Amino acid sequence: MYRINEIFYSLQGEGYWTGTPMVFLRMSGCNLRCPFCDTDHEAHTDMTAEQIVEAVSAVSGECRRVCVTGGEPSLQLDLPLVEALHGAGYRIHVETNGTRPLPEGVDWVTLSPKADVPDLKGDGTVVMTQADEVKVVFLGADVEKWAAFPATWHFLQPCSCSNTELTVDYILRHPRWRLSLQTHKYLNIR
Repeated sequence: MYRINEIFYSLQGEGYWTGTPMVFLRMSGCNLRCPFCDTDHEAHTDMTAEQIVEAVSAVSGECRRVCVTGGEPSLQLDLPLVEALHGAGYRIHVETNGTRPLPEGVDWVTLSPKADVPDLKGDGTVVMTQADEVKVVFLGADVEKWAAFPATWHFLQPCSCSNTELTVDYILRHPRWRLSLQTHKYLNIR
């Protein structure tokens, strides 16, 4: 059984895939507590892999991408669920804090490290060694160690849209980074 917070269909609002239709599979629970987090980590429904695939299929229409997020998906995502989603024809994207390994077969990995977050509760040490993209919630600190992390894309994202000007200024001074906005919040969609 997996503890699922919610399953819904929308547009990806952040990072490389911004604007792309996706089914979001939000898992409950997290091993970290970030002071800016807007996710309810405890609310959940217990579901089997088969029930998850059925729920994803019920909302996906022609969309074949599932973004597994949380909370922290690496606490629950395993090979049987990856295989069940692949077996139903879905590409799997994962958004993770990188503190735990992911199962084989994930098609796209977004690492959103939290090790440098002030007032973080939990051990934010990243154990992952590579990702497709790194997306750092920018809090004004030096983030250049994440610019060197092995990934194709490196994004800085303002914290809850509150420090956009500071984030843009940092990117202009450090052009390795690209801007990621929480466009779903600007568009008032999930």
